[in-house]
Amino acid sequence: MSTSISPSVLARRAVRVTDRARNGALFVGGLAFAVAIHVWDPTATAGPTCPFLAITGRYCPGCGTLRCLHALAHGHLGAAIDHNALTVSLLPLIVAAWISVGVAAVRAHPAREWRLPTWAGWALVVAFVSFWVLRNLSPAPFAWLAP
Repeated sequence: MSTSISPSVLARRAVRVTDRARNGALFVGGLAFAVAIHVWDPTATAGPTCPFLAITGRYCPGCGTLRCLHALAHGHLGAAIDHNALTVSLLPLIVAAWISVGVAAVRAHPAREWRLPTWAGWALVVAFVSFWVLRNLSPAPFAWLAP
C-alpha cells in the first residue's frame, strides 16, 4: 500500500516552510539590528547621512531615528524623544508586529495579519506629514522636534 500526497498538500507545505523561513529571518534580522544599535553609538561615530537633509537642509521624519533607537536601547527615554518623537510613539506597534512574526516562525503558524481601519491609516499619514512640517519650524513650541 503506497500513500501519495496530493500536489495541493505539497504546495501548502512548501508555502508554510517558506513563510516560516521568511518569518524566522525577519525576526533574527530584527534581533541582530537591535543588538547592533545597542552596541554601535551613532552619536560617537560618523554614521549614515540622511539624503533629504543633505540635499535640502531640512529634517525628514526619519532624521534622528538611529540615535533615538540607540537611546532607547540604553533606557534613555527622554533622549530618545529628543532625537525622534515619532519613532518613540510608533515603536510599540513595530515591536508588537516583530514579536508576532517571531512567534509565527517558532509555532509554524501564519503571522498575525495587521490591518488598520481606514481612518487610522489616514491619521498616521496626517501625523507623519505634520511631524515632518512641524519639526522644521524654528519657533519655540516646535524647535524641540528637531533632532
